Amino acid sequence: MILKSKVAIITGGAAGIGKATSIRFAAEGAQVVIWDLNREHGENLVKEITAKGQQAVFAQVNTSQYAEIEAATADVFQKFGKIDILVNNAGITRDSTLKKMTPELWQQVIDVNLTGVFYCTKIVSEYMLQNGYGRIINTSSVVALYGNFGQTNYVATKSGLIGMTKTLARELGRKGITVNAVAPGFIATEMVAAMPENVIEAMKAKIPTARLGLPEEIASAYLFLASDEAAYINGACLSVDGGMTI
Repeated sequence: MILKSKVAIITGGAAGIGKATSIRFAAEGAQVVIWDLNREHGENLVKEITAKGQQAVFAQVNTSQYAEIEAATADVFQKFGKIDILVNNAGITRDSTLKKMTPELWQQVIDVNLTGVFYCTKIVSEYMLQNGYGRIINTSSVVALYGNFGQTNYVATKSGLIGMTKTLARELGRKGITVNAVAPGFIATEMVAAMPENVIEAMKAKIPTARLGLPEEIASAYLFLASDEAAYINGACLSVDGGMTI
């Protein structure tokens, strides 16, 4: 198993891409720590994973709150004695055009998508440094590479994560910790499935592979970057988008 005996924290790990990642990492031997705001989804996912004889635990964590992350991270370290992998997957959207975007809509997205990743990485990396080993994976987006109408706040955060990834890769790489990003394209999550059919078809028309991606395909990218196979990849942003950015 690729992640045998590894301890992996996955933020936003109870639904969508995060859920697919939690399931895949557990299947590959990791002890999965799911952080999410939705307790019902998180606990149900733990039951689903452990029913297969695999390992997972859940904690309700708001990644925009520094003190919550400090406490949750300390708890993980106390239970398992190490933290090997951090997948910064949690994120929100509050779409609006610039004219209609309020300071509150701007700040909500910044707090979770950018500041929350900084908080998680700063706190978790301190524990990784104790063992001289770590894999940190940040979730950017295809829109960070070309922009998107009505998403000034979201695009700003996802673009910012690419810059943060490169900087942290320089700082932490020599200490045994790699930092990379994945930029998913249009992915068939529950949120996308709820969109009107004509909107989904218009999305597909922009993609050279003529289909939406699957959450499991993003999970596979996370898995590779989290593995020892990717030990010499550091500071990269991997686009998994069916060729949208060609």
